[in-house]
Amino acid sequence: MAQVRDIMNKHVITISKDKNCLEAATLLQEKDISFLVVTEGQNPIGIVSEADFVRKIVVKSRSPSEVPVSDIMSPKFRWVEPTTTIEDAVQKMLNNNIRRLIVLDEGKLAGVITQTDLAAHLRSKLLIDETVKSIGNND
Repeated sequence: MAQVRDIMNKHVITISKDKNCLEAATLLQEKDISFLVVTEGQNPIGIVSEADFVRKIVVKSRSPSEVPVSDIMSPKFRWVEPTTTIEDAVQKMLNNNIRRLIVLDEGKLAGVITQTDLAAHLRSKLLIDETVKSIGNND
């Protein structure tokens, strides 16, 4: 059974909680990503997404350069371990209506798994299953 470690992205972009939202938004644009893991030292303490910027900066007409990332981050992030099965990770995402999970290995940030990662994994699995099925039908 496949585990989160098999498909997680190990290159997680982080930002310190003390940085401002303009720095965070710039990082999102430069890296062409939709969220950042917010850290205090080496420890993940939250997530800030594009939606946070819209809801907590733009709509409220706040100046991004004056707002610390810690003010708009979501501190209640969900996480799994690298050995979590992909099925359990999917269930956790569905149960919590979220699009990403942080991967922690012994409390340390090890990666992230997103809906996109899961869709790519499912696509590959379906293609492999269909290929094996079609080979079996040709015997």
